[in-house]
Amino acid sequence: MNRTEFTGKRTGLCCLAAAAMTAGVLWGTAMTSFAAGSVDMHTEYPGTSAKAGESISFDISLDNGGQAADAALSIASLPEGWEGYISGGGKRITEVHVPTGTDTASAMLQLTIPADTQDGTYQVLLQSKVGGSVTDTLPITLEVNELTVSQGDFSSEYPEQEGASGTTFTYNATLINNSSEAQTYSLSSGAPAGWQVSFKPSGESTQVASIELEPGASQGLTVTVVPPNNVTAGDYSIPCSAVSGSETLDMDLSLTITGTYDLSLSTPDGRLSFNTHANEESDVTLSITNNSNVELKNINLTASAPTDWSVSFDTPTIDVIEAGATVEATAHVIPSKDAITGDYVVTMKADTEEVSASADFRVAVETSMVWGVVAVAVIAALLYGIYYMFRKYGRR
Repeated sequence: MNRTEFTGKRTGLCCLAAAAMTAGVLWGTAMTSFAAGSVDMHTEYPGTSAKAGESISFDISLDNGGQAADAALSIASLPEGWEGYISGGGKRITEVHVPTGTDTASAMLQLTIPADTQDGTYQVLLQSKVGGSVTDTLPITLEVNELTVSQGDFSSEYPEQEGASGTTFTYNATLINNSSEAQTYSLSSGAPAGWQVSFKPSGESTQVASIELEPGASQGLTVTVVPPNNVTAGDYSIPCSAVSGSETLDMDLSLTITGTYDLSLSTPDGRLSFNTHANEESDVTLSITNNSNVELKNINLTASAPTDWSVSFDTPTIDVIEAGATVEATAHVIPSKDAITGDYVVTMKADTEEVSASADFRVAVETSMVWGVVAVAVIAALLYGIYYMFRKYGRR
């Protein structure tokens, strides 16, 4: 073999080797490209709502229609100030093995939203790579709002009321479960000691201490507040709460007690009886006492008496009685002219717009003294007649 032939053969072998190497590189690139191009990332809820300061997570699934491959996962973009990482098996990860066929791989995206994040729409972008080539990207959109679906609501349309003492206050409230899970809420109140607060589902008569709501459901509630009998006038707050395993919902009710109204009717010495005669006027002094903590106006005096009796007052209407004060009035009672001896009942009443009082008087109707004198005279005359007849005819 001469030099020229040797050189030609060596050149041919080199070309063949180069061609083989080139084919190998192209084949490897093709295989990598084939495997890389088939990895797909997805999550069940790529768009959701959240609130500032909340930590939220997303389940990420990866599947592969080509060859099994190790995919590098990363967060390609994140809003400024946000924190995030990818985890799997309870640890932070950078790669995940993606099998082929119907099997899938999984990972989890963990995000923390800063507490000062303004309301708005934000996007996080995930990226997967195989062999240095990007195989897929996954955008996730978050609506950040002050009130999110995780927060329920417990409120009343008219949380402020007023009324006199002795009034039962009723509030119509609504409890809303805005979360994505069923919630059981315990109902309670922080009312002052002696106050009674009860909760009933709207339209029902049964009191409840708790209530269960499905996701997104609401329930109307009737909240009944009964102040104690001795409550004084003023403003009062009735805090109510609905507490579940994941949230506490507060509702503040308020009421104003406008006054404590109490009126009594008696006599200066407390006696509720007197004696009289048929068709004869008897005067009775009445004591009307305002036991309220506010003044009472326009107190009307009336009476209920037996048929044909007459009852009148020197002051039928008392203009005002100050709180704690007592005013006297005189009642004029005249029994019927046909009233026979015996006991009768006369009811005296004092009424105002806010309160009333009454007292039953026992009235003893007695025989007139005139008839007593006449009876004595008749008896004396009969005795004298007997005496006279005895003396005149007794000796014969």
